[in-house]
Amino acid sequence: MVWLVQALAVWFALRTPAVAGRPSLRRLTWVIAAACATVSFLAVALALGPVERNAPEWVTTWGRGAMMAGAFLSVFAAIAIILGRALPHGRPEYSAARRNFLRAANVALLGAPAAAVGYGMFVERTRIRLREEEIKIPGLHPDLDGLRIVQLTDIHMSPFLTERELNRAIGIANETRANLALVTGDFITGSADPLDLCLTRLAGLRSDAGIFGCLGNHEIYAQVEDYTEREAASLGIRLLRNQAVPLQFGKATMNLAGVDYQHFQEPYLVGADRMVLLDALNVMLSHNPDVFPVAAAQGWDLTISGHTHGGQVRVEILHQDLNIARFFTPYVDGIYQNGPASIFVSRGIGTIGLPARLGAPPEVALLRLCRI
Repeated sequence: MVWLVQALAVWFALRTPAVAGRPSLRRLTWVIAAACATVSFLAVALALGPVERNAPEWVTTWGRGAMMAGAFLSVFAAIAIILGRALPHGRPEYSAARRNFLRAANVALLGAPAAAVGYGMFVERTRIRLREEEIKIPGLHPDLDGLRIVQLTDIHMSPFLTERELNRAIGIANETRANLALVTGDFITGSADPLDLCLTRLAGLRSDAGIFGCLGNHEIYAQVEDYTEREAASLGIRLLRNQAVPLQFGKATMNLAGVDYQHFQEPYLVGADRMVLLDALNVMLSHNPDVFPVAAAQGWDLTISGHTHGGQVRVEILHQDLNIARFFTPYVDGIYQNGPASIFVSRGIGTIGLPARLGAPPEVALLRLCRI
């Protein structure tokens, strides 16, 4: 599939008349194609067969990431070539300065995607920060006004997110002195990833009411749902699987519920309405944010989710926010309202597929409940 994407991108570039008529640009196109194909070939060799069984996990994981990066860059390189040749070019009577400027513009069009991916992989991917948001809730009990909830999600602990980086995220979370700590799924990416180490480190989270959470889709893919629930419980982390627990804060009750990953386009939150409590703040933990309209209709005041990575790679073109998550859900990043109900969707801290973040930096989220 990756090679098909690359082949189509290069074919479109070579079919562009301006490219076909310029031997030097044609050679450059083939160089780009060869570089991308080489990266992909090496990545496939590392990710499949005997090499995958015998090589260190970081080798195969980064190999797959290189394959994704190769496909990504081949598409943008082809687009850059086409756009670059569509620009006006200097004729002999034009000044040398103008011709040099146009050449520099062409080089920038070719180099910008690679520079952006490099920045996303080696800088923004690991720059974890604290994000603070106020969640405004009508009629919130005074004893819950100002309550601090810290959330970690989409950790995806693997060679793309190391123990050191997770420890830094946990340190950021603990500095908030939160009243409640939440982890909302995707602790790992695959079955070979260090789930036990991830859970052990997450047990270091500190809050007044303890650590609660829910499972994500990658726990299902790795077939470790029951194991994760059991091992987390032994470390003091309670994962709510279609369960609710009342938490007391002063004279106020927070009814905290959690569900397993809700598959897209399937009936959402079946039976979850039976967990809603009267005279309590009802908070739903769901890895998948697409449940929000159903949660709001059932009476959940606040839904807390992740899953989207905030789009992970986001590009703004003509004032439009372009990212792959928007093809699956309108709830990509931040706070959304549905009548009096709210949802917060965190970008999380890990990555999947392409080991890069652009326009969606990793985060630890601190939510403050506010009475309105």
